[in-house]
Amino acid sequence: MYENIDKTKYTPMMQQYLTIKEDYRDSIVFFRLGDFYEMFFSDALLASRELEIALTARDAGAEDKVPMCGVPHHSSQSYIEKLIEKGYKVAICDQVEDASVAKGLVKRDVVRLITPGTIMESGSLNESTNNFIAAISKTDEYQIVYTDLSTGECFATSIPLQNQILMNELLSIGAKEIIIDSDFQIDGLENFINSYDIVVSHMDDTELMSYLNNHVDEFYRKTFARLTNYILSTQKRKLMHIQEVEVYTASSCLKIDAFSMKNLELTETIRSGSRKGSLLWYLDKCQTAMGSRYLRKSIEKPLVSNIDIEKRYDLVDDFKNNFFIKEEIKEYLRSVYDLERIVGRISYGNANARDFVQLRTSLGNLPSMKLTLSKLTSNIAIELAEKIELHSDLFNLLQNSLVDNPPIGIKDGAMIKQGYNTELDEIKNASTSGKEWLLELEKRERERTGIKKLKVGYNRVFGYYIEITKGQLNLINEDFGYERKQTLSNSERYISPELKEKEALILGSEEKSIKLEYELFTEIREKSKEYIGSLQKLARVISELDLLQSFSTVAEENRLIRPILTDQKEVNIIDGRHPVVEKVLNNEKYVENDCYMSEETTVLLITGPNMSGKSTYMRQLATIVIMAQIGSFVPAKSAILPIFDKIFTRIGAADDLVSGQSTFMVEMLEVNYALQNATERSLILFDEIGRGTATYDGMALAQGIIEYIHEYTKCKSLFSTHYHELTQLENHLGTLKNIHVSAKEEKGEIVFFHKIKKGAVDKSYGINVAKLARLPKVLINRSSQILKELEKNRKDDLNLFNFEDVEVVEDPIIDEIRNINVNELSPIEALNTLYTIVEKVK
Repeated sequence: MYENIDKTKYTPMMQQYLTIKEDYRDSIVFFRLGDFYEMFFSDALLASRELEIALTARDAGAEDKVPMCGVPHHSSQSYIEKLIEKGYKVAICDQVEDASVAKGLVKRDVVRLITPGTIMESGSLNESTNNFIAAISKTDEYQIVYTDLSTGECFATSIPLQNQILMNELLSIGAKEIIIDSDFQIDGLENFINSYDIVVSHMDDTELMSYLNNHVDEFYRKTFARLTNYILSTQKRKLMHIQEVEVYTASSCLKIDAFSMKNLELTETIRSGSRKGSLLWYLDKCQTAMGSRYLRKSIEKPLVSNIDIEKRYDLVDDFKNNFFIKEEIKEYLRSVYDLERIVGRISYGNANARDFVQLRTSLGNLPSMKLTLSKLTSNIAIELAEKIELHSDLFNLLQNSLVDNPPIGIKDGAMIKQGYNTELDEIKNASTSGKEWLLELEKRERERTGIKKLKVGYNRVFGYYIEITKGQLNLINEDFGYERKQTLSNSERYISPELKEKEALILGSEEKSIKLEYELFTEIREKSKEYIGSLQKLARVISELDLLQSFSTVAEENRLIRPILTDQKEVNIIDGRHPVVEKVLNNEKYVENDCYMSEETTVLLITGPNMSGKSTYMRQLATIVIMAQIGSFVPAKSAILPIFDKIFTRIGAADDLVSGQSTFMVEMLEVNYALQNATERSLILFDEIGRGTATYDGMALAQGIIEYIHEYTKCKSLFSTHYHELTQLENHLGTLKNIHVSAKEEKGEIVFFHKIKKGAVDKSYGINVAKLARLPKVLINRSSQILKELEKNRKDDLNLFNFEDVEVVEDPIIDEIRNINVNELSPIEALNTLYTIVEKVK
């Protein structure tokens, strides 16, 4: 639209707008006019619809009026937040010179571009969740560097050039916005990006700013530069709080893909997407927002280092054995505010006095917290206590300079304490004595005039005045020297020479006071920037401490025990429980179950009726493993566990990342992803694989998958099925064991025991479950007859699969394509080769 506009037809102001808009065509421009932000042309049409505000028109010099809408400057933040939530970018265009000294048109420019990945305002951010923006580069692999601008945390990783792995990683990160170069091909990713409302932005500049040189190693340098240059271009300021890039690989944490994270309900429930009912909800007894975010990150990327995990266990144990010390630490943590995001706002230059009061309160708790923590004996407690830097100088600065309850705005005064600055005290004293004089004037004028209801008041429009009600106007005479200033319905307002003189003195003092307070506050804010790095280190210590007291609190409340980690591949859980299911059962007793897999056992084949608890049992094992590897105690009587490197699940229906794929196709894609990426140290949970196709196809696939795990993957796997024929595999595959969920039939009704037992069952009780669902009786009876007929003709013999006997036959066309050297072909040769191949496959 904007390319076709002839700017010369419009007024100078509208020409200024159109010039600015040319550089921000993918954004909604908030153009400052007086006390409003105005939007014009297509921006106005879009914003009026999305914000549900009135659409008007403005005469801008051309023949037709220009579409326009606007929002008040003072309340613009809520409107901006709504647009950001809907995935739009908002360019804030402000006046960049004083209107009173401007010659002609006031200069305006975009001072900040707000996007879903760069929003900083606390009201727009979830305090327990990071807000990540990621840059992606494509070489012989995908490089991803991402940061949370509000906290300064920065991470990097690299993954194979596979779209499914890239989508999984972006989902795991929870990126709100991705930055790519203009040559990046997003073919195959469009549906994924649209489905998850990820904003795509572009940045080609990969020259890193010199002050960020030490933040990243050479390998990720260009991708980090792409990310930071985009942020610099949108935020128009230095990124002093961006931390050194923390690199992780697939082997540096327990890898859980996005599907598995969702299937296991680690951070939100499948059904409602709510936090309540997830493992995060169960474990979060953190007292700080930083602790809650750190817990989420820990769940998403559990540890794989035995040493690091055991250190966490030690402090959880220490807290359990020292209840009163833990409760004291919790009390101190409750008074610690979100240091990471406060530091982000300090660096950003938009921290207000209330942020600094919160920082002061947080720092004030540190001496007592450090002293209390040092009473514990575990090595990690001693380490954390030593790492708590008190920041006494900063605390004293804030303690001496700021009042306890300052206003939100930093240009309203009332922030700086008396005694901090002599000049400010003198100005405030002059203003205070002036106000005392006004009270004395009111008393004196009442006595002089005999008007008992005379008042001395003030408003911003008319200044100070003497107000007299209409019922007493007859008492005024010319000798009083009053000059009428304003007429109201019930009174008249006057000014006197004496009051006019004092008004100038008082208002002058207040103006000077506010200006000086602002200058002093900005000095304090600049001084505080010297502590950004050390405050970020302090925030990490507080997060770790809060995380581990939370684990200890949960362990005490829910009978959790310290697991034993082993270098062997044995899994031995006695009386295990699914923590979240047990929690939401309230007064119902949870049925505890063992899970034993010897060093040699790779597959537990689970049979049992629908609704008996097979899926819960599978999720229970994965949840216990994850809890153990984040340093939490686990819900069991005892637990011996190896350290796993990856978890893969296929439980229930899953979202389709690639549009148009059937549920069964998505199931096969996920199975393939697991089998291709699992190692002998991985955990696989497959729930009723093959049910989405014909019975024999499904059973054949299920058996093939089990045998493939047995023969090649050789990792710990739980496989539930209703194909009872598969239970015979125990006789032929030495690493497979049958288990089942017990139930029995009484008088035609099914009774679930939810108890895992050794061996297999040969009945699914599907018709009994249908009875519970109250299907029509005639349907139930007919189904029972059909079942008896089918069972008469059932063949129980299994044809065991031998991979060595299978000949893999490839199409010769594939060999031909494989032998083509694309780099040696000219464009015309490439077309001819493609034509030849197409003809062969017709």
